[in-house]
Amino acid sequence: MKQPSSKVMLLATVILMDLLVGIEFDLFVPSFLEIQNQFHLSAFWVEASLSINFLGYCVSLFWVGALADRFGRKPIILLGLLIFCLGSVFCLWAPLYAVFLLGRFLQGIGIAAPTILSFLIIADTYPLKQQQFYIAMLNGLKNAAVAAAPVAGSYITLYFHWRGNFTTLLLLGALTLLMTITFIPKYQLPEQKETISLRSYILLFQSKPMKLLMLHIMFLFVPYWIFVGTSPLLYMKDLGVSLTHFGYYQGALALAFAVGSVSYGLMLNKFDQKKMLRLSNFLFIASTLCVIALSLINTTHPLLITFALLLFVLAQIVPSTIIYPLCLNFMPHAKGKVSGLVNASSLILQSIGLQLAGFYYAGSFRHVGFIIAFFIAMISISLFLVSKNRELMRFSHEAS
Repeated sequence: MKQPSSKVMLLATVILMDLLVGIEFDLFVPSFLEIQNQFHLSAFWVEASLSINFLGYCVSLFWVGALADRFGRKPIILLGLLIFCLGSVFCLWAPLYAVFLLGRFLQGIGIAAPTILSFLIIADTYPLKQQQFYIAMLNGLKNAAVAAAPVAGSYITLYFHWRGNFTTLLLLGALTLLMTITFIPKYQLPEQKETISLRSYILLFQSKPMKLLMLHIMFLFVPYWIFVGTSPLLYMKDLGVSLTHFGYYQGALALAFAVGSVSYGLMLNKFDQKKMLRLSNFLFIASTLCVIALSLINTTHPLLITFALLLFVLAQIVPSTIIYPLCLNFMPHAKGKVSGLVNASSLILQSIGLQLAGFYYAGSFRHVGFIIAFFIAMISISLFLVSKNRELMRFSHEAS
């Protein structure tokens, strides 16, 4: 790690992990209709391919962080990538939908390790201010991949059908595995290893500031993934958007987040963080009102829906850059546990939201919109509570 070239390759490997994480969910979404037709599925069971992936992710997240705190980052990342590649093989050659779901479950279990541990590699190396810069850059790169994934997935589906998307995931997973073996070093473990027990997680909830931070992060990405999970059926099946154009609607949101994250990261030192959090909350409120209005009129215009969600995506940029590193550093001895817990809890909420949206989906935006609006409102309330907590704002200022 002391050589500049080693640091460059370490960062390149972390970036590749984030790219894999970014496309794992979105790449195959445009092939929903092909999968639905091949396996003769209802909308509920199509959505289940996302929810079971989330479930596997959640199961893994509760333990990945704690295991990494105890045994180190690299071994756990390697194990996760091996499981992800195995799940990709199951999806690729699935003769039955049950086998496909098993593959998605294994992909969820495996992808958890690079998802939360890639940034911990950065958090173990740099102080808070630099962590916020790097998370902004990594968010930008990851979401550029998310933006490109639906577009790429649409064309892969057109020319290679739905299995082509899982071939792509398998190859990228294998490449990430090889680069992790080669370029991620083994970090020195603390002399007193963290225990893996329920009590160690309960201790995290004894701090009010930590509870507020975790609550906000748990809600922060739920509305976006509800939209991602329901938009293929809504846009292509019921609003008449073609497969070739669908990727642009979904990709525009991820691209906006990517460009905004990189831009904010480059100008991080020029803005007062508390004022930027207030601006974000204003955008959350505006997005909530727009989504509610479009739900009430039951709009059939995909551009209006995308614009309402664009306000939400722009509002996410500052909190995701500032609050996640703050959460990890508030209890630095338990970074893995904190990261795993907040990500797992968020995925549980996302799974609940997705299944609610799938259950109440009636061929229009109305019910989906109300569910999305509820979760955006929860984000706004939690952000208000975080920004008003003096201990958190003081810690953020001192750590920077």
